[in-house]
Amino acid sequence: MVRLQSLKVLTLVSLGIWGPLPGKIANLSSLEIVNMSSNFIHGSIPYEISTLSNLQTLILDNNMFSGQLPNWFGLIPALNVLSFKNNLFNGSLPNSVGRLVNLRILSLSHNQFNGTVPDLSSLKNLQVLELDDNAFGPQFPGLGNKLVALVLRNNRFRSSIPAEASSYDMLQKLDISSNTFVGPFPPALLSLPSITYLNISGNKLTGLLFENLSCNSELDVVDLSSNLLTGSLPRCLVSNPGTVLYARNCLEKPNQDQQPQPFCHTEAVAVGILPDRKNHTQVSNVFLSIGIIGGTIGGVALFLLIFFLIRRGNAKSKIKNPQTRLISENAASGYTSKLLSDARYISQTKKFGAVGLPTYRSFSLEEIDAATNNFDNSSFIGEDSYGQMYRGQLKNGLLVAIRCVEMKKSYSTQNYMHHIELISKLRHHHLVSALGHCFECSLDDSSVRRIFLVFEYIPNGTLKSWISGGDARKSLSWTQRIGAAIGVAKGIQFLHTGIVPGVYSINLKIEDVVLDQNLVAKIGSYNLPLLSNMGKVRNGSSSSGFKNSSINKSVKHEDKSDIHDFGVMLQELILGKTIKSRKDVDAFKDLLQASIAADDEARRSIVDQAIRKACLDQSLKTMMEICVRCLVKEPADRPSIEDVLWNLLFAAQVQDAWRGDSQSSDGSPGSPLQPPTLTFD
Repeated sequence: MVRLQSLKVLTLVSLGIWGPLPGKIANLSSLEIVNMSSNFIHGSIPYEISTLSNLQTLILDNNMFSGQLPNWFGLIPALNVLSFKNNLFNGSLPNSVGRLVNLRILSLSHNQFNGTVPDLSSLKNLQVLELDDNAFGPQFPGLGNKLVALVLRNNRFRSSIPAEASSYDMLQKLDISSNTFVGPFPPALLSLPSITYLNISGNKLTGLLFENLSCNSELDVVDLSSNLLTGSLPRCLVSNPGTVLYARNCLEKPNQDQQPQPFCHTEAVAVGILPDRKNHTQVSNVFLSIGIIGGTIGGVALFLLIFFLIRRGNAKSKIKNPQTRLISENAASGYTSKLLSDARYISQTKKFGAVGLPTYRSFSLEEIDAATNNFDNSSFIGEDSYGQMYRGQLKNGLLVAIRCVEMKKSYSTQNYMHHIELISKLRHHHLVSALGHCFECSLDDSSVRRIFLVFEYIPNGTLKSWISGGDARKSLSWTQRIGAAIGVAKGIQFLHTGIVPGVYSINLKIEDVVLDQNLVAKIGSYNLPLLSNMGKVRNGSSSSGFKNSSINKSVKHEDKSDIHDFGVMLQELILGKTIKSRKDVDAFKDLLQASIAADDEARRSIVDQAIRKACLDQSLKTMMEICVRCLVKEPADRPSIEDVLWNLLFAAQVQDAWRGDSQSSDGSPGSPLQPPTLTFD
């Protein structure tokens, strides 16, 4: 590989690569993007990487890297993205990180870091900071004001929230839960212009809440639970349709369990918090009573001491509570999609586009009418809950599929542009990719009435028609079925991890997977952000249109519903049967589970007759095992998409070895395959 001197993008994701990262990677001097996530790479990061002066993105998530981060990261000024999630790094974060002035994403979640976070206020472009599940602390980090997502969950922070946090106008997600933050909770966080997710649970934050406090109408999740808050829950949270949690505080007349009022006052004093005298008159009365009693019993000296403490507390409160800052700047709309393009966090498969696809563009309404012959009935393909689909042909002869989406609310085109920008970047070899869009606007107020989304047209039919269509001449071989499953898994992996934020709950069905002229599988229907925003996504729907009651809709397991649906698709690939109900899924799952423990002949007896003689037993058994694991009842127990993909690749390699494509040295088919070692020779 070192001979590829012009190589700019190196993506080696989920390949089971084992061993240390070789320093020879620096010989690829033109590298701009390196993504080696989800492997078994261990050891430290080689110093030679510091010589890659063009490096903009370095993603090493889900590996086994260890040791401390080196101080030489400051020598790579072009870095935009630095992501080392789910590794074994330890020690403190080097101060040189604060010199990466172009850094937009810094993600160090799920490691063993500790100590004070360096001052990052000079990183004026930083938009995503994820430090959760480490041991950072105790001070709140110094930050710029362009943050979009700030996650400090489950660390050892023990300071107060700085006043500057109320000026994070672009902040959409703030999670500081499971720390020991103290001092007053700034109510202004509830009304930040862009905030949609706020979690301060599991801290020691104080404050008196009022019913007339204002909130951002877009707040979807608010968790104030397990703090020392008093007063009344704001009316804007009571009427909020999203998730609002506030248990284990000292609030008045709430619906969720609360502590008695003295508890919050006692705990506040115990952790050394001096409540604001202006907003906490009850606490002030307690201190006044203590002062009087102390003066009576202890005399003038004790009284003067208490008086001094109160004066000191007032002085601190004035410093901590400056006048409310008037927000005169408009928060940038569509900032998430800007983050996607600017930070180049999207997989390069989208940047370069799917193979053979033209550049994404805007279409005129006249072009859409001409392509569909004015939406003639012969062009109509079908209809689902998202809108109608038409087949069309552009002037250059390219066949396209056009989705017509009716708008239920009147908005201008500008309101939809950030969705359109994200859709334009959803390009992958295993997705039916968008080629462009068209707005149809009302003549009265110029609001958008309909949006036409133009996709590539795949004429070779659905995966389902190649499995259970009844035509033996149009039936995929076992190797082709594994290949189709791998393609779908890669498409899901891209939707989950290739973009920020990930696309989940795609409601995968085997009839939504289509095959191109080379029998490459493409996911033809997935949860587009524009459609999701309209509230039409059928969350919780499983692969055959029936309800999957076991799917946990929480954010924590939002990816596992797609894993379940993928398992249902694997059932149909293996058995060659149509899954019609939840009852069928459970019955076939039990059948597969029993056959795994049975002998070779018993396993073959239940698979699709068209491929029964062609599949190697080890390959078949691996496919059955991963299928059953995908259908586990508890979402948390289902495998990750990387785990699924690794097992599918193993099944394919075993099958190829049996066919003579990669015979083992001893000539035995299906002998154990070892993960490859990464070398740059």
